[in-house]
Amino acid sequence: MSGDRGDWDVEVRPHRTPIFAYGAAALILAAHVAVGLLLKVGSTGVYFRTADQVAIAMLGAVIAGFVCLFARPRLRAGAAGVAVRNLFGYRLFPWSEVVGVSFHPGARWARLDLPDDEYVAVMAIQAVDKARAVESMDEVRAVLARYQVNGVDGRRP
Repeated sequence: MSGDRGDWDVEVRPHRTPIFAYGAAALILAAHVAVGLLLKVGSTGVYFRTADQVAIAMLGAVIAGFVCLFARPRLRAGAAGVAVRNLFGYRLFPWSEVVGVSFHPGARWARLDLPDDEYVAVMAIQAVDKARAVESMDEVRAVLARYQVNGVDGRRP
């Protein structure tokens, strides 16, 4: 990933989703650790070993780590183009590949429109953030208009 925050005109992250993701991850991890600790408390006819307890706790850690990925999305826009990071992966789109940014009715998150009716989901701008999502869309559209009108990609929107 290139550069720090200073290289970008706008940086957008989801607001509510990370709160829920971290809370759910903590709850999942705590539940698995508690179950692991309680495995040997009573006799159920099955003999659990310490390795079983550790395995259940580790399974909780893996699931909690996956849930934390929902706090990862980010969108950055600047002179270099638009950088989108979702749950998995990171991709930088130069301005020559960006047609626009849109938020379709009923959609959970925005999308970056590309040529030939292709698009990439932008999980950083989510419908659950309501007014923040509207502000984020306005900021991204302003940056998009500035760089496309100034001839970075050689065309007008």
